[in-house]
Amino acid sequence: MSMVETGIPGLDELLSLNDGEGFPQNTTTLVYGPPKVGKSIFSYQFAYHGLDLKEPCLYITTDDGIKQLIQNMMDFGWFLQGFIDEELLYVIDSISSLSGVRMENTATYASSKINDPTDLMVKVGLGTRFVFKKSNEFRSVFDSLTTPFVFNPEPMVVRFLKTYLRRLKEAGATVLVNYTEGVASPGTERILKSIVDNVIMLDGSYMTFKSSYDLMGTAKYDITDQGIVLGEGEIL
Repeated sequence: MSMVETGIPGLDELLSLNDGEGFPQNTTTLVYGPPKVGKSIFSYQFAYHGLDLKEPCLYITTDDGIKQLIQNMMDFGWFLQGFIDEELLYVIDSISSLSGVRMENTATYASSKINDPTDLMVKVGLGTRFVFKKSNEFRSVFDSLTTPFVFNPEPMVVRFLKTYLRRLKEAGATVLVNYTEGVASPGTERILKSIVDNVIMLDGSYMTFKSSYDLMGTAKYDITDQGIVLGEGEIL
């Protein structure tokens, strides 16, 4: 089984399977937890590590516009502009237009609307085709589901997510989605966890994971100026 490294020190080793480390390729992972525990940082780290390995990435940002995304990653020493110039990174920005910021679409950037899942799905299709031409093994990050739940009915967001995950898996992507716990109803949260292959929960001190190949574990983690770093962990 091919594996995709997360780029998070300590996590890939805990997720190791046979001779590989990380997530099984072409699987979907939900990263969830309360606010301000590192979910977006996890997403940044996962995307940047792939880009550093020359793996294309389709990044959907709904919480921050592209300028803020670039700045947030720069704060950790992760610079995106070179990968944008190489056309390895394709960004779909669904929040800037809502704030009134006018952004021109480019070969690697598309503006969408957070309150229009149909338009967002169209842009996902265009972005998927773009990165697929670069490689049929690529990463996709959805950062995050939290804002779509604020602006759209829960069933609509769930339908969108199911379609998004299906299309990206069919294209060969390894997908990461993050979500802030408590924004949607308990029933909807159970659905979110049931439609992905892997689930990772962050609580600010511990990272707990359950994988599609029946691997469960937990580890302490810290957020440093170089991103998330795992401490001691154990397989359950």
